[in-house]
Amino acid sequence: MFLSEKDIEKIGFKSVGENVLISDKAVFYRPERISIGNNVRIDDFCVLANNIKLHNYIHIAMGSYLLSGPNSLIEMCDFSGLAYQTMLITCADDYYGDYMTNPTIPDKYRKITEGSIKLNKHCLIGAGSKVMPGVEIGEGTSIGAMSLVLKSTQPWKLYFGIPARPIADRQKHVLDLEVKLLDEVKNG
Repeated sequence: MFLSEKDIEKIGFKSVGENVLISDKAVFYRPERISIGNNVRIDDFCVLANNIKLHNYIHIAMGSYLLSGPNSLIEMCDFSGLAYQTMLITCADDYYGDYMTNPTIPDKYRKITEGSIKLNKHCLIGAGSKVMPGVEIGEGTSIGAMSLVLKSTQPWKLYFGIPARPIADRQKHVLDLEVKLLDEVKNG
């Protein structure tokens, strides 16, 4: 079930556009730092935390996590989307053993990597994939299911694997469809 406009307003987002659908089972931490554009849908069991900017025509599928740190941003540009159980994570502890880990430890004993994540227009992240701190997904790029994205990607490519690598070029027909859709919306 999706929240009513009144219930969405009560959450206290930084801003919310029109035609926004948010599941009543989604969870938001620090919603005052989250901006939501027009035509956005956030499904069941999603968790969004801290600094997040969702542009227009965005879909975040069931069970996805967008976890931003205090000094980083997750930005999803127009027509981008996340498939089921996708994670975007802007902060990570150092696991090599030279430092302690977890948020109960004082920062002076930890080494945290933090970096913003940006999904440019027409990006898709496949089911179960993870995008790590400091990654920018190039315009039109698709990430295959169960991939781990450790580095920024080139535009209009298909990436897959652990770690994710380019495997093919992606067609640009969606750009023509974008023009048609926006023309229809503009002209009613």
